Order: sequence, then structure tokens, then C-alpha cells
Amino acid sequence: MKYALIIPDGCADEPQESLGGKTPLQAANVPAMDAVAAAGTVGRANHTPAAFPPGSDVANLSLLGYDPIQQFTGRAALEAAAQGIELGPNDWAIRCNLVTVEDGIMKDFTAGHISSPEAAALLKSVQEKLGSERLEFHAGISYRNLLIYRGEGQPAPFSPDTRGTPPHDLTDKPVLDDYPRGPGCDLLYRLMSETVELFAEHPVNAARRAAGKLPATNVWLWGLGSAPQLRPFAEVYGKRGAMICAVDLLRGLARLIGWRSIEVPGATGYIDTDYAAKGRYAVAALDEVDMVCVHVEATDEASHEGRVDEKVKALEEIDRHIVAPLHDALNKHGQYRILISPDHPTPLRTKTHAHGYVPFAMAGSNVTPDAAKSYDDPTANRSTLVFPEGWRLMGHFVGD
Repeated sequence: MKYALIIPDGCADEPQESLGGKTPLQAANVPAMDAVAAAGTVGRANHTPAAFPPGSDVANLSLLGYDPIQQFTGRAALEAAAQGIELGPNDWAIRCNLVTVEDGIMKDFTAGHISSPEAAALLKSVQEKLGSERLEFHAGISYRNLLIYRGEGQPAPFSPDTRGTPPHDLTDKPVLDDYPRGPGCDLLYRLMSETVELFAEHPVNAARRAAGKLPATNVWLWGLGSAPQLRPFAEVYGKRGAMICAVDLLRGLARLIGWRSIEVPGATGYIDTDYAAKGRYAVAALDEVDMVCVHVEATDEASHEGRVDEKVKALEEIDRHIVAPLHDALNKHGQYRILISPDHPTPLRTKTHAHGYVPFAMAGSNVTPDAAKSYDDPTANRSTLVFPEGWRLMGHFVGD
């Protein structure tokens, strides 16, 4: 049996006035997704337990079949795994975004989608000025970077009660009341504040301003986590897997559950990603593993920017270049199952993640079709196939 999981991140949404009262999924031309729905079942699942913020970390952990309530330790620890950064028992990983804050307002949580080389240069300066044996700043991809606190020889100042607000939740909002809080927050606040002066006249920012681009005004620290312990997917579900994605969060999850992470040229983690390349690499991976997972960030990024046209376009690109060729390839392999599901809703209205159920469509061998003819939010909301604990959907998918 071959399996494919396609994750259009954050694609679940509300009806849009600009789309004639339709959700983006309803408005998009997605014949391949609709074909999956018509051939199988449509339902809904909740991957964001109320006890957690509705982040991609918790939601994707659940979507891959792991109970967040039992096994989530923090977002940054998952991303550290993607970079091969080992965490000791007293170490903590902390997400270190490069952001643009102007007049106390979060103008851009990506610092104008700063490039990875620019980010690396800024992080190098931070390490030189503020780093130490305990504080390691690691460049990642674009605005997504990490701070590692090494606690060897003494307890770390942080605890599970230490909180930082995701900067994408603050778009166009004041940041004054959303700095880190809880144990160790003074250290995090000091580091964030000191980067303001460090970045003010940095050559990277000078060049960006001269080019009419947004500067990175400071780092934003959040998403703290200690080392997670996840059982390999092959032990839990009996399948070998591979992950195709462009963000460290999913790469880290893949590494921690024993999956291969396949790098695709042109995959950017943004709306300009190479959808067709992702589709080609996913089809090829079916020859080597039992399950291939394709994660696409573009739908989520479009929501964060409030761009309904780009969200609809991203769904159509996913349908044409990923779902259609994968479903065709699975049919040629014989016994198969395919699952399409976002991790969490990201409403265009709020430009940030939300709690709530997301629609899924599943088809393939031994899946009895229901009455659904299309894959969209209203169809899923009418379904009686519901998973209040979303992590149980994976077991249903693989047939356990």
C-alpha cells in the first residue's frame, strides 16, 4: 500500500465577501481535490487543542498522528532538529524571527521576506555581540532563525510557563503588551532590545533601505521548547515516510519521527514556490517509501498577508501540480490511499492562525465513498466523519 498526505497549510477559512460568500476552497478551481472527495470521504478534524495556541507546530504534530497534549514540548525544538542541533536535558531552543517593528507596531513579521544570506549576516553580528557559551544564534531560512540556550551545569531560567507571542499573530498590531513573559523573560527581552541598536546601522539594513526594502529592526524571540521524544513513525504506524517541505518546522518533525526529508530546488516556503517541482519529487518518492507527505506553506502565507487572490491561486497550483499527478501515480502503484488536509485554519480576516476544525478528503483502497462531491469547508462541516482529537485521523488513514 502506498500513501500520500498533502498539507495545504492554513487553507481552511471563512466565507469571503470578495468571493461571493464562498470560502477560498469553494472558490478555487480544484478538480483533482474534488475528484478525491468524490471517490472517497470528506470529514473534519481538530488538530489544535484548546490548551495550546493554534500554531503549525502543534497542528502538524497532530496531523502526523502524535498527540500534542502528551508529546509537544515547543516549536523551536522541532526546528532545531531540522538543523541537526542536538539539545541536552537542560537546553532550550527559542525561535528567533527577524521582524520589522515601526512605532511600536509589527509592520512585517518576515522583515520584508529577508533573504537567507542577509539573515545569516545579521545573525553572525548578533552572535559576535550578544552570544556566549550559553547563547548560540543559528541562522535558518530567511526570517526563521534560532537561539539555543545551553543549560549544561545549571538549570535553565525557562520553564513550560515561559511564553512568547508568535510575531505573525501581531501583524499590524501594537507589540508593547506581547513581549516574552514568565520565567527567563528578562533575558529574552534584553536580547530583543539590544538587537534594535545593533541592527539600526547594520550594512544589511542600510542596503535594504537603499533598495526600498524593509529593514530587520530586531529579533523577536518566541516558541521556546526543550528536547522532544517522539517514537518513530514506523514503530507507531508501520510505514516508512518522506517529507517534502520548505520550512524547518516540518523538516524537524520528519527527522524526529524517522522520515527522510527531501530537498526540492525552487521550494521557497512562500507563494512563489515551485509547485510542479514538489509534485515531481513526490511522485518519485513513492518508489522509495510507503508514505510521502507534501507540505505547502503558500496558502498560509497568503492568509498572513490578507491576500485572498493569492490564497485561491495557491490552492489551484497545489491541485494542478501536486494533487493531480500524485493521485495519478498512486493509482498506477495499485493499492493506495490519499489524504488532503490543512493543519489549522488561517482566516484571511484575522491574518493569523485560529483554533477550529479543518476539512479533509480521503480516498483510495477500501475507502467507502460518501455523498460528498467536492472538497471544501461547508461540505466538511456537514459530514458526520469527525475527529475531535485530530491526531487519531492518521490511524484511520493508514487503516489501523
